[in-house]
Amino acid sequence: MSFSKRAKFGTIARKFRSKKLVARFYETAAGTKPVREWILSLSHEERLEIGTDIQRVEFGWPIGRPVCAPLGSGLWEVRSEIGRNRIARVIFCMVDNEMVLLHGFIKKTQQTPQPELELARKRKKEIDP
Repeated sequence: MSFSKRAKFGTIARKFRSKKLVARFYETAAGTKPVREWILSLSHEERLEIGTDIQRVEFGWPIGRPVCAPLGSGLWEVRSEIGRNRIARVIFCMVDNEMVLLHGFIKKTQQTPQPELELARKRKKEIDP
């Protein structure tokens, strides 16, 4: 992440001073947190970029493009450019004024692949029947 992007986010955080949403990880019945595990598998710089974008949503909600975009059916995506022409997405839904991080992946095509959306929809149904 460039210094200017971090400085810009710092300005956003000071403006709002408190989170409007709290992000939490989707948890499977077995107690695993797939999005957390996926983020931890990335490089330090990539984790920092994705984490900063998630924080921008937490502090700035409602927030639009380029950071956040609706996917329909109660799903949203946090949009992150993580360098080397790589794009990451974290799909989330809202439950009791919390953003529940359902699924994360590296985007390789223009449109969000259906299997990625289906997995997020399945997880959403588990927590919000």
